Amino acid sequence: MSTLPPPAAPAAPAHTAHTAIPRRAIVLLALLTLVWGTNWGLFPIAVREVSVWTFRAVAVLGAGLVLLAVARARGQSLVIPRRHWATVAVATSLYLVLWNIASTYAALMIPSGQAAVLGFTMPLWAALFGWLSGTQRLGPRLLLALALGAVAVGLLMWRSLGVYAQAPLGVALGLIAAIGWALGTMILKRGSVVVPALVLTGWQLLITAVPTGIGALWLGDGHWFMPSWTTIAVISYITLVPMAIGNAAWFAIVGLLPTTVAGLSAILVPVVAMIAGALMHGEPLGPVQWAAMACCAAAVRLALTPAPVKG
Repeated sequence: MSTLPPPAAPAAPAHTAHTAIPRRAIVLLALLTLVWGTNWGLFPIAVREVSVWTFRAVAVLGAGLVLLAVARARGQSLVIPRRHWATVAVATSLYLVLWNIASTYAALMIPSGQAAVLGFTMPLWAALFGWLSGTQRLGPRLLLALALGAVAVGLLMWRSLGVYAQAPLGVALGLIAAIGWALGTMILKRGSVVVPALVLTGWQLLITAVPTGIGALWLGDGHWFMPSWTTIAVISYITLVPMAIGNAAWFAIVGLLPTTVAGLSAILVPVVAMIAGALMHGEPLGPVQWAAMACCAAAVRLALTPAPVKG
């Protein structure tokens, strides 16, 4: 857990064409791409014996407790000021609650790599909502990055139209997860919740554990049993690495970068997810997928590399 950053204030300076991206953000993005990208292919394994609700309830509860314990051990206050609780609750409901359930069901209905692609349309939605609300200025460089991201998504969706036609609910859930992620992140960003990343993430995961826990009791397996050690190991890994470390890294990144830039920088995650899906489940990985990956890489480079200063 030593890789997690020190507390970062959510209010980041505006990202302009000449603003250098903090090195810490680059390191966190590399970590996030790895742990979240390899996560998607594990979903089908995690829910072979337990329900989606049970899996998510255990993962968010365990991850939240671990992060708060680490924050406490580092001497951080676990208190979130009362004025921030409404913002945190609404943002958590849109991002973590909606995302965790919708994205998992999507990964079961359509190939996990394709579900990841739909989920990571988040920066496109964030840019749209930010532009409509007047809070996001889209310069030529960022517009080109968003266009490349859209092309990548279009390429991947075009090759999978047959799969999507057979599972339209999986497509809808993937997009709903992305929209919830975008709205929740924007609300949290605009709320200027100045709380250490570990504490904020830990409490959000525990808030998420309440509705998912109720869902597990109501819609889950219906009886107690001991799952196999493979299932236990996979759920434990997802709890500690993608859920705990990954979410803490994400909220630290949100504190360092504007929402649209942060979302674009994470668009390489589905690239890793597609490669992992091909290796683990034999999912398709051909020229179109590689072309989409190249578009993702170019979009990230545009979003994270400041334009040269003229003159």
